[in-house]
Parts: sequence; C-alpha cells; structure tokens
Amino acid sequence: MDDATARTQLETMLTELDRSITVLRGDPATPADRSQADGGSLLTETDRARAMLEAATRQRTAVLAALKRLDTGDYGRCVDCAQPVPEGRLAARPEAARCVQCQSARERRR
Repeated sequence: MDDATARTQLETMLTELDRSITVLRGDPATPADRSQADGGSLLTETDRARAMLEAATRQRTAVLAALKRLDTGDYGRCVDCAQPVPEGRLAARPEAARCVQCQSARERRR
C-alpha cells in the first residue's frame, strides 16, 4: 500500500474513532422513573459502553502511532523485527505495527 493511500485510510479511521469516542463519552440520559429491575440492564449498558470506549481509545492510539510511522518513514516495517509488514495485513489493518509472526508472539506472551 502506498503512503498516500495509507495516510488517507488512517486519517479517515481517526475521524471515525474520534466521533465514536465523543458519542461513547457522552452522559447517557437516565430517566428518573427507572425501576429497580432496569438497574441491571443499565449497568450492563454502562459496562458495554465503557468496554467500547476503551477499545476505541486503544485503536485511536494505534492509528496515531501509524501516522507517526508514516511521518518518520517507518510505516510498513515491523516495530519489533524491522521486516516488512505484509501488504495484505496493512490493507486489512492499516494501523498494524507488527508482522504476523511478531504479533502472534506478542499475543502468546499476554
């Protein structure tokens, strides 16, 4: 993937993530007449929104790091082994920082 295409995709992702994060951070309107039975579903909705916010924030960080790699000329190289990240991986995940092998090793260590 060429740098211009990558930058366009990453900037589009960043805009969408920022929009999602803004929505997720908004205070949900909680009607005063909610019954005790609704309390459990409200907690579940809050937990789900919090998890989505955390995931969006992590992805936003990855997108910003990818844009920085574009600026420094390191985009498309694995941050661990410096080998090229496969084109297919970058097409699917433009923010990918690692080749498949290094990403798999990282996930196994967790």
